[in-house]
Amino acid sequence: MHEDDLYRRWMKLVENLERGRIIKDTRVKRAFLRVPRYKFVSDRYKEYAHVDEPLPIPAGQTISAPHMVAIMLELAELDEGMNALEVGAGSGWNAALIYELVKKEVYTIERIPELVEFANRNLEQAGYRNKVHVILGDGTKGFPPKAPYDRIIVTAGAPKVPEPLIEQLKVGGKLLIPVGGYHLWQELLEVIKINEDNKVKVKNHGGVAFVPLVGEYGWRG
Repeated sequence: MHEDDLYRRWMKLVENLERGRIIKDTRVKRAFLRVPRYKFVSDRYKEYAHVDEPLPIPAGQTISAPHMVAIMLELAELDEGMNALEVGAGSGWNAALIYELVKKEVYTIERIPELVEFANRNLEQAGYRNKVHVILGDGTKGFPPKAPYDRIIVTAGAPKVPEPLIEQLKVGGKLLIPVGGYHLWQELLEVIKINEDNKVKVKNHGGVAFVPLVGEYGWRG
């Protein structure tokens, strides 16, 4: 399928998400239009990139449905200049969207080497070389070299909130993370750090379903 046709389909999806009040922030809409999902999937799935559901990526993982990505970006309230960390690079798509909102280098941690390569290839082809950095490692430990963070977004489901991620948040910073069962149902939690003693307040945004967050402070793979 020609890229013009892919982009027309993508624009229609974004308009539908805006009409359905999933996308409310014009900056999130602008990011979605700048970073279409079809640039972050394998060729065989490009014609389905505008469909609002998860799609397969290498290593048995998935790229999230557009509405779920939009919901998390809306909740994150990302502003230009914020220091942001993503846990779970996957295809690289969400990290590119985050970059468009913070306009600052973004770091994303991925434990699967095949996906590190996949994400890096996608990001380079989409024009995000030296803007998004994909780190091979255990995302449940965060990424201390660039801490503290204004925002941390976790794109996999954990059994509990990993303590290192709270420690690496700035006071007033926000963590978004699905917490619950392994490969089952989780709840999307918004965790705000309220003091240096790592005290937090938590808001539950309802049920979601993500692949497992594997690591020392997550599920054991």
